[in-house]
Amino acid sequence: MAKTKIKIKKGDTVIVNSGKDKGKKSKVLRVITDTGRIIVEGVGEVKKRRKPKKSNEKGQMLVMATPIHVSNVALFCGTCTKGVRTRVKMEGAKPARPNGRSGGRIRICVKCKGVI
Repeated sequence: MAKTKIKIKKGDTVIVNSGKDKGKKSKVLRVITDTGRIIVEGVGEVKKRRKPKKSNEKGQMLVMATPIHVSNVALFCGTCTKGVRTRVKMEGAKPARPNGRSGGRIRICVKCKGVI
């Protein structure tokens, strides 16, 4: 299966466009490129019951964050105060990084031209 190219990174602030958590603004905790999904803090949480493992242990209710598809979120721009599309701009002639990618890439809001 081919990996999906995702423009959202870990630590970005995103806003949810659809689903039960529509309108929530939160931070990305993990990006899963194999399935094109992301885990967002406080979004898509489900409760899971866990049985006791030992005889003297109690059962628990765990709150787990489930992954949501990357198409259901948009990057949040602080100046526009809403979800936006982005462009990539090369800034200066920075040296190549050790992983082979070029340096100096910054993401820019399409509407206000501000750096995200």
